[in-house]
Amino acid sequence: MSETPQPKNKKEKVKINAVDLSTIPEDEIKKAMEFKQGDMPHPLLEESSFATLFPKYRETYLREIWPLVTRTLDSHGLACQLDLVEGSMTVRTTRKTWDPYVILKARDLIKLLARSVPFPQAVKILDDDTVCDIIKIGNLVANKERFVKRRQRLLGPQGNTLKAIELLTECYIMIQGTTVSAMGPYKGVNSVRRIVEDCMKNVHPIYHIKEMMIRKELAKDPKLANESWDRFLPRFKKRNVKQKKPKVTKKRKRELFPPAQTPSKVDLQLASGEYFLKPDEKRARDAEKKRLASMENRAKKDVERQKVFVAPKEDTPKKTQQKSSGESKDDDKKKIDALMNKFKAQALSKKEPAKRPADSVADYLVTAPSSSKPAKKSKK
Repeated sequence: MSETPQPKNKKEKVKINAVDLSTIPEDEIKKAMEFKQGDMPHPLLEESSFATLFPKYRETYLREIWPLVTRTLDSHGLACQLDLVEGSMTVRTTRKTWDPYVILKARDLIKLLARSVPFPQAVKILDDDTVCDIIKIGNLVANKERFVKRRQRLLGPQGNTLKAIELLTECYIMIQGTTVSAMGPYKGVNSVRRIVEDCMKNVHPIYHIKEMMIRKELAKDPKLANESWDRFLPRFKKRNVKQKKPKVTKKRKRELFPPAQTPSKVDLQLASGEYFLKPDEKRARDAEKKRLASMENRAKKDVERQKVFVAPKEDTPKKTQQKSSGESKDDDKKKIDALMNKFKAQALSKKEPAKRPADSVADYLVTAPSSSKPAKKSKK
């Protein structure tokens, strides 16, 4: 093996060629980077702990698989606790923990378990090559119906779109509620986040799938390793779809005090005094109102009938015509008032009894009936 060059002076810096790393196989690099038990001679000075909440429907499943969780975390020197009262899971380091980074992996494990990822899949997060990302999609779309439709696009018909994304990114994807959990290599998880966020922004996942398939084929050709792939990638034009303009509603000014309550029927009767009338008086009052209304209608109809017999107007200048029209209106009003007074006088005369003339002395005297025959002479 070639020895590493050493600087002649202290100020000089050694230049390491990056090409040397490409000659080393990946398996040897992984073995060199692997952290084994015993590499950390001293225990951790402080205790670190993480806790996360889980929904109620995950309680029965977590209770069943919790012994498996404790067994796997014990092998890494971690302690865990399941609190069913508060609905939380907690992991913490102990004196036996030999990997300082494994506590972060355990934190991701309980997060994935809370988001409905099955335990056999969630345990893989403890591997060094696997990372996870929990994408929150609940706040990306305001409308609930639109959110459900766009989330369904990620699944596709019979889950085919999700399977295609999993194969191309080499990741495990779990869609649950308002979150999307992704597990896999770092590059794959980043591409999953980009696909999910664009899908919520109304960009269909099929466009990303086509692009990733082309990139996968181009990566097989070593000649194109140092070239730009933009000429091979598809360019999709955005189509402007006509959308309904949102209705702009003017905000009403909020008054300091609420509006006054509308009076009820009883309140109106109390104000007019009708509430205290007897039933007979109420009936008489209603009958009087109906009679007056019918009299008004009758007067209007009589006036309309009489208009037929009015002589037509002669052609006169505009000024005189305006005067005559005003005079005719006054005449009509006078006629209507005269008829109204006439009908009211008739109605009042029917109600009042006929007045008797002043009493005389002859009314109180009894007179004998006068006979037309002559009186007979008495016989002596």
